Amino acid sequence: MTGPAGRPGRAVAARLGRLRRDDRGIASVWAATAAAALLLTATVCIDVGAAIRARQVAAAAADLAALAAAGRSVDGTEGACRVAADIAVRNGAELTGCRLDGWDVLVGTRVQRAGLLPVHGPATARARAGPAPFDDRPGTGGSR
Repeated sequence: MTGPAGRPGRAVAARLGRLRRDDRGIASVWAATAAAALLLTATVCIDVGAAIRARQVAAAAADLAALAAAGRSVDGTEGACRVAADIAVRNGAELTGCRLDGWDVLVGTRVQRAGLLPVHGPATARARAGPAPFDDRPGTGGSR
């Protein structure tokens, strides 16, 4: 297919020229790129949603566990923390800490989050619950 001087023939040159101007198939490339970008965006959105949900579950479990334990604070640390652990587990969390500070109960919870991206870490929350302060000085009317 080369001419007498070793150059490509006219047929080959014409064919190369057509290939350079031909845009057939480019839509497939753009569609594949758009699909990949959409898939990546959806994956990130799902992962962020899983992180937000895990944080909300941990916070709700900590709040409810602290309130339940505060109701049992008269039973001592062991009784209050046992109730807190039970409530945390029932709400899908793990109790990471529990202690009494006077009549107040301080708890911590952790929830393992499940996501699609490999950057996973637990969601944690802390809560404190106890009786409301009571002011019984004369002239205050015993308001809380």
